[in-house]
Order: sequence, then C-alpha cells, then structure tokens
Amino acid sequence: MHKTNPEPEYRKRLGYSAALLGGFAMLAGAALTLGHVQTRDDIAARLAEDRKASLSQVIPAALHDNDLLQAPLALALDGAESKTFFRATRGGAVSAVAFEMIGQGYGGAVVVLLGLDRDGKVLGARVIAHNETPGLGDKIEVKKDRWITTLEGHSLAELGHDGWQVKKDGGQFDQFTGATITPRAVITAVRNGLDLFATHREELLAMSTKDENKDKMNKKKQD
Repeated sequence: MHKTNPEPEYRKRLGYSAALLGGFAMLAGAALTLGHVQTRDDIAARLAEDRKASLSQVIPAALHDNDLLQAPLALALDGAESKTFFRATRGGAVSAVAFEMIGQGYGGAVVVLLGLDRDGKVLGARVIAHNETPGLGDKIEVKKDRWITTLEGHSLAELGHDGWQVKKDGGQFDQFTGATITPRAVITAVRNGLDLFATHREELLAMSTKDENKDKMNKKKQD
C-alpha cells in the first residue's frame, strides 16, 4: 500500500497561508502594473503617431527639417490657459506654426488644426474632432469633401475679417446646402487663429538659443 507523505507542519500555519496569498497578490499586482505601463506607453505612441500624421496635413514636409513634436511651445494667452504651438523650422528659423482652434458648430465644439506660414497664410486646416450631423455637417472632414481645402493660400491680410466668413454672411467662402452653422464654425475658428497668430507672431517666430540648440540636435539625429 502506497504511503502518503504527511503535509509539512509549516503549510498548516495561518502565517504561511497569508504569506502565500500575499505573494500571489504581489505577483498579480506587479503584472497589472506592468500591463498598465505597457498599455499607457502604447497609447502614448499611437497618439503621437496620430498627431504627427495630422500635422503633416497642415504643414508640408518641404517646409521643415525638424521633428514637429520634439519641442512644442506653450504660450500663455492673456490670462487664459496656455496654448500649445508646434513650430516647423528650417535652417534654424521658424518656417511655419500649427495649433488648434475651436469653433461652435451645430453639434458642439469643432476642433480645427491650423497650419500657417511665417506671413500668416493658411497652409492647411483639418477638423480633428466634431459632433456634426453625418451626411450634412461632416463635409468639413477632408475625407468627405474638399471644401476645407478652399481655405488654403488665404490670409487675414488678403481677405480682412469680413472676408473670413461664409458667403451668406458676406464673406469669401461657400456654406453647405442646408447647413450654414457648421462651415461658419470652421471659418470662425480659423479667423480667430489668424488673429491669434498676428497678435503673437513675434513670439511664435522667435528662436531662443535653447531652441536653436535643440533644432541642431534634432537635425543631427535625422542625418
């Protein structure tokens, strides 16, 4: 008859069971923490890729030799929260600037990513978030309609404030059939962005010694 080995006494003790459970809990906690860190890093990487892809649509690659995400500029605006600007540089000088502006559409906030050259001319504008009506207001998305590209090449100096409106309001740009509020929100956001750039142009185009050193380091990495 096979004789079963008796269970060691230490396994019967309450302290052993508690320590064993504690060990399992620590391992589970460590695994969860590691998974959280990995997930967080993956999400951050995907967000960076999405942001870089969006920036490439409003600032042409030919205008910069730096990584647009490398050194964003946070600028305090008239007592309000600071706004982030992504500056394109070429040959050590700022060649373009991109930043987000918000207009109020039919379904709520319409977030527009705006790219401007040194003279305040629109290089590109893309709606990156909105809740407008599908099939009607969503024509502000470039994948649905080319309307938003009609803003490119124009500036505040060229059209003035009155020109930066939809035609129904006496401006330069078309509205959508049956939907005026949505394109008006985009135009207003862009016009406000042009005003903002004009007000802070000197600060946005200035390159400090620190900025220049970062730009040189980034260029070396790319080379």
